[in-house]
Amino acid sequence: MTTVAEHIITSLADAGVTQVWGVVGDALNPLTDAIRTEERVEWVGVRHEEVAAFAVSAQAQLTGTIGVCMGTVGPGSIHLLNGLYDAKKSHAPVLAICGQVPSPEIGTDFFQEVDNNALFADVSVWSQTLTSAEQLPYLLEQAVNAAQSMRGVAVLTLPGDVGDLPVARSVRPATFAPAGVPAPAPDAQVDAAVAALDGDAAVTLLVGCGARGARSQVLELADVLAAPMVLTLKAKEGLEHDNPFEVGQSGLIGNPAAAKAMDDCDVLVLVGTDFPYRDWYPTGKTVIQLDARGEHVGRRTPVQHALVGDAAATLDRLVPRLTRREDRGHLETARTAYESWHGRQRSLLHPDHDRTLLGRARAVLDNPDDRIRPEAVAAAVDRLAPDSTIFTSDTGMSTAWLARFVTMRGTRRLVGSYNLGSMANAMPMALGAQALNRTRPVVAFAGDGGLMMLLGDLRTAVTYRLPVVLVVFDNGRLGMVKLEQEQGGLPEFGTELDNPDMAAVAAAMGLTSRRVTDPDDLDDAVTWALAAEGPVLLDVVTNPDEVAIPPKPKLAQGWGFAIAKAKEVVESR
Repeated sequence: MTTVAEHIITSLADAGVTQVWGVVGDALNPLTDAIRTEERVEWVGVRHEEVAAFAVSAQAQLTGTIGVCMGTVGPGSIHLLNGLYDAKKSHAPVLAICGQVPSPEIGTDFFQEVDNNALFADVSVWSQTLTSAEQLPYLLEQAVNAAQSMRGVAVLTLPGDVGDLPVARSVRPATFAPAGVPAPAPDAQVDAAVAALDGDAAVTLLVGCGARGARSQVLELADVLAAPMVLTLKAKEGLEHDNPFEVGQSGLIGNPAAAKAMDDCDVLVLVGTDFPYRDWYPTGKTVIQLDARGEHVGRRTPVQHALVGDAAATLDRLVPRLTRREDRGHLETARTAYESWHGRQRSLLHPDHDRTLLGRARAVLDNPDDRIRPEAVAAAVDRLAPDSTIFTSDTGMSTAWLARFVTMRGTRRLVGSYNLGSMANAMPMALGAQALNRTRPVVAFAGDGGLMMLLGDLRTAVTYRLPVVLVVFDNGRLGMVKLEQEQGGLPEFGTELDNPDMAAVAAAMGLTSRRVTDPDDLDDAVTWALAAEGPVLLDVVTNPDEVAIPPKPKLAQGWGFAIAKAKEVVESR
């Protein structure tokens, strides 16, 4: 006779789940024991449940299939929350199995008792408690189907006395719904978009990750309309390489050429993007938005023509009906500006770069100690890492350097906390990515602040033989916060980090490691790290005055104030 726990784990294994991440204990003991005897499922025991949730969020984003994590009663489940919010905001299908106190104690304020329904109400698309064996397989099917179809987090709570309950032999195995078939936008919506694009009005595309499966269609659209293509960060993967229309990113990590391409157009076409920064959208334009999620339409900027449907299927209907533009001036101007900006960025890769190119930016880019520039670190990794590498990055300056100096060529993949914007995500996501395929290169761009926050799970890489490469931008600062303060006219405060020798810490935890302080050693160190066996940490001591100035001012608080103050520096670059 099987148990509730065995039924759950066997059903997940039958559905293709190969790993479950979490911390053992209490109500989860029947589940982890079921995993112990299920050869198809690997248990990955982490040191902090937040790492488990981040890891399976990354796995779900990379595979499109469900990731599974577990947190035990009370505090263990609470620890999952931050990583689960990342999954929610990244539209990643994740099943979180959470422990609960024994059924008779629910509602008595028992030791460690937490109301999971209240706790997970905002983060989940589905949340229920399994209270009897008779609820199987239905409740498990609902959980997985909800996570998959709604691309979000499902929470299945298991009280401590339920996992060992027997399941009758007559109970059928759980079966899960297949994925739906992507559909194009309705013909009437396509007709209206075609009419809006008829003529010679200058067009710019803003393309997001929702178009990554429509690469050929988006490139053809840009070609027919002679339109420069601004990419969001998450669209770099799959759309950046070999793209003669691309002009980089907009927003906080963007560049002036992308901003100008959007400002100078008459028609702005949004394809598969929910780019959140309203102040970087141009005003007074005709806006066409194509998105599979109708709730995304118009919530960032006013939209005159909406197309609700799959990007590839819709563009297959739209593009053949458009008239090819002969005037390529708008595209050529944007591309020339982008190439010029890109060249100036490349001049920052060495300490002896030509400062005359930087004009008034010299004060904030000075490097008197000849320390390693973070731009050079990112560029070295880009140059030397295989074209099959999966990249992760911590929120903040690490992401800025990746966005500007790493190209998503070949089969490279990219994942990060780009919607939630959490600290400390790069290392856990790299662990999740590496566990999917231990032979594929995985490189994490980790900030020193982010790495220290979840430092204990460096050991998880060792325990499970996950050969990740962790490149640490060790500048002794919360770099983006420092920039916020300085550009806002405030003195730097609270951003300095009293870091240990991170290479020594990593070595003590069983990783191969190396500390790099000389710019001349950078290429050799990156080559060494990429060739090392097992998990490796490269502690690169970088310039603490690193800066990434966004492309245009905003009129909002926080970053907006900082950007407005930075306008003169932007223009000089």
